[in-house]
Amino acid sequence: MPMTATTVLTARALLLDMDGTLVNSDAVVERIWRRWAERHGLDGDEVMKVVHGRQGYASMAVLLPNRPIEQNHADNARMLAEETADMDGVVPVPGAAEFLASLRGVPHALVTSADVALSTARMAAAGLDLPDVRVTAESVGASKPDPEGFLKGAAELGVAPADCLVFEDSGAGIAAGRAAGMRVVGVGPRAGFHRPDVQVADLTRVRVEAAAGVVRVHVG
Repeated sequence: MPMTATTVLTARALLLDMDGTLVNSDAVVERIWRRWAERHGLDGDEVMKVVHGRQGYASMAVLLPNRPIEQNHADNARMLAEETADMDGVVPVPGAAEFLASLRGVPHALVTSADVALSTARMAAAGLDLPDVRVTAESVGASKPDPEGFLKGAAELGVAPADCLVFEDSGAGIAAGRAAGMRVVGVGPRAGFHRPDVQVADLTRVRVEAAAGVVRVHVG
């Protein structure tokens, strides 16, 4: 739901998606996945509806359900290498640097479907500092929309899932946060289609204050 007035959410920790939430990598994602769609004779627009938020192999499993999983993993590795080599057009989401700076001393983690190499490269390309706690593709057995990544992030921070607030932009990510029993702040235009608890246009609309172990997040 679009926010008109400010909403205040309280939490003990924040779990942050990367692509579409902190970093706008849409230009690269479009280039790589539209090329892949063409190679496989698929409609590029339909492919783009599926790929945001998921690990590549999980998107392929949805788009090519009869293809062996080993092939998807091999294809995924190739595409991750392509994406890691292509930083053209990778920029921060408005307000991301200030938002991350405001989290000093606040328990938070990056929970991304990217692997270590890609997440490190994209955050650097966007000029953003990497959070100390990171849950990447290598850390999980199941991709978003499975809640595993968010539950791992909560466990690493030592915070109960119900006390975590997720920041996400994609349908897969919002579903993962919800499945983990967490509240979700939707960031950007994609998020609104997936009914997050609250939605903001970008991170300039978020203000964080922490005191006595409680994090108050003002959105709107």
